[in-house]
Amino acid sequence: MNRTGIICPITNERRKVRDPITYVNEAKGLVNSIDLLICYIEKVDISNINPSTFLGKGKVLQLKDVVIDLELSLIFFDYKLSPIQQRNLEKKLMCKVIDRTGLILEIFGARARTKEGILQVELAALQYQKSRLVRSWTHLERQRGGRGFLGGPGERQIESDRRQLSKKINRIEKSLKKITMTRSLQQQSRNKVPFPIVAIVGYTNAGKSCLFNQLTSSKVISKDMLFATLDPTMRLKNLENSIKIIFSDTVGFISDIPHQLVAAFSATLEEVKNAELILHVHDASSSEKQSQNIDVKSILKQIGVSESTTVFEVNNKIDLIKDNNVNNIKFNKNNNKVFWLSALSGEGCEELLKSISEFFSSTRIIKKYRILSDQGNIIASLYGRGKVIERTEFGTETLIKVAIDPIESSKFEKLFISQGEGAIRID
Repeated sequence: MNRTGIICPITNERRKVRDPITYVNEAKGLVNSIDLLICYIEKVDISNINPSTFLGKGKVLQLKDVVIDLELSLIFFDYKLSPIQQRNLEKKLMCKVIDRTGLILEIFGARARTKEGILQVELAALQYQKSRLVRSWTHLERQRGGRGFLGGPGERQIESDRRQLSKKINRIEKSLKKITMTRSLQQQSRNKVPFPIVAIVGYTNAGKSCLFNQLTSSKVISKDMLFATLDPTMRLKNLENSIKIIFSDTVGFISDIPHQLVAAFSATLEEVKNAELILHVHDASSSEKQSQNIDVKSILKQIGVSESTTVFEVNNKIDLIKDNNVNNIKFNKNNNKVFWLSALSGEGCEELLKSISEFFSSTRIIKKYRILSDQGNIIASLYGRGKVIERTEFGTETLIKVAIDPIESSKFEKLFISQGEGAIRID
């Protein structure tokens, strides 16, 4: 296990956003997520960033003594370093240096399980490495459990020049394009028998996967660590009033998330963009819930989520707090529903499910369709698209009264009435 030191720079800009101690705690969480041994932590106040080494000359010399005395093999800078700053620090400190972007990429590399996830992380890492052309990952041994090219020595290290990197990037982009096409076809199949999507989003370690398990009776990985979930998971759920929906568990967000990752995971996050309802999960016990809320909202906007999309604000982990009023989150919009619950114990989850059911019931309209009784495929399609309230047989015809989403009603009518076979009529 690599002996690691953490340098947490506190710039004037950072000081305005959060309490400095929270940056330190998050940096520790990132390092612990990849099973590195933390031997040294220092919070460094930065007024002027040195373009050559980020830190001042005296601080670099002081840090070099720490590296020697504690026999550190890795220094993690909880900030984005330029390629020059990273290389100069490695030369002066005589040990490996990795910045915030690099470590997050490394964590994602260790967590990815699906082919798509592995390729997405590899693409982001190659794009990150393209400007650096240094062997940034040799310090992380294979035994730490990484995946893909983010492994240890001898496993697909970046030793080629920019041209070779570009070839790798192009190859991965082509592979991802094929996967994206497959995902698009799957989405088209879901649209034919449509179930609304409820996307669960939030800051990393807010308890999204735990809530997903509670709401869907699933057993996806749910741990008290940053980025425990990387690959998206979807489950069908039957609600009250015969309403069927799809819950989608997504990767957690974090402040200063590398732009390479946002771009690489754009296809995966399509489910969030297409969701009719978003559950924004907050860690109600966190002292930084306000700033985390801002970070998540910023990323949702960045990936193209419409402002008109309904959002339920879900305050999780109430089992860890005593006074809900003290921990209340203030939002810019008054029409967002706010829920307090514990995904771990299940307290408050039934109320959330009931509200989700009511939300989808309220968005449905009542329509009557007269369909030839021998058109089983059309009748089945209507059953799949809405809640059938009443069904009456009239000789060779079937009259169906259904509560259905206006958009799905339009799709249904366009798909079958346009066939011009007289198989269906609207009453």
